[in-house]
Amino acid sequence: MGILSWIILGLIAGALAKWLMPGNDGGGWIATILLGIGGAFIGGFLGGFLGLGGADGVNIGSIITATLGAFVLLFVYNRFIRG
Repeated sequence: MGILSWIILGLIAGALAKWLMPGNDGGGWIATILLGIGGAFIGGFLGGFLGLGGADGVNIGSIITATLGAFVLLFVYNRFIRG
């Protein structure tokens, strides 16, 4: 999947991760979406490495993989970086 696809998927994944983990984040929606994009890259890389999510474009597997990556990145940000 191309970088532009991962950015768009990251926007979706960031919104889904924010919906799954509501609360007061320091940067608000913009920081959450940027974390979603980062999570999509991390989730996509790890999912491709493990054979999950495929490289066939945006599909359910890639959305789930990117959302899990964004959720984990958002969790780490809230617990350890933000305080």
